[in-house]
Amino acid sequence: MTARILVAKPGLDGHDKGAKIVARTLRDAGFEVIYTGIRQRIEDIVSIALQEDCTVVGLSILSGAHVGLTKRVVDALRAADAGDIKVIVGGTIPQSDVQKLLDIGASAVFPTGTPLEKLVTDMRELTGTAAPA
Repeated sequence: MTARILVAKPGLDGHDKGAKIVARTLRDAGFEVIYTGIRQRIEDIVSIALQEDCTVVGLSILSGAHVGLTKRVVDALRAADAGDIKVIVGGTIPQSDVQKLLDIGASAVFPTGTPLEKLVTDMRELTGTAAPA
């Protein structure tokens, strides 16, 4: 079974080069990836994740609002009885905020500069997905 990953850009952040690189990297590694595009509302991210039967929602956040946006997505998924969908966060995230994100429900955090190989390895572990043969 292939894990379905939604890559989303919540809020007003309009820069998406990194999100596109992550989406392509995960797709090339054998994951099924849905990319929402920029400036997505929390409600829309959750709705798409449910409609697409996603295993993981990946948030790409460069705006500095990563703690608040992540909490809102985690809370909205739980409210939709979809708390089993894992939330990961990547982007401009200070090391001092990594534990805060984990504490509010993120399953993994990938600050700027995380090697793409680590992202793929961690996503395989998080989703229980083996590398394609």
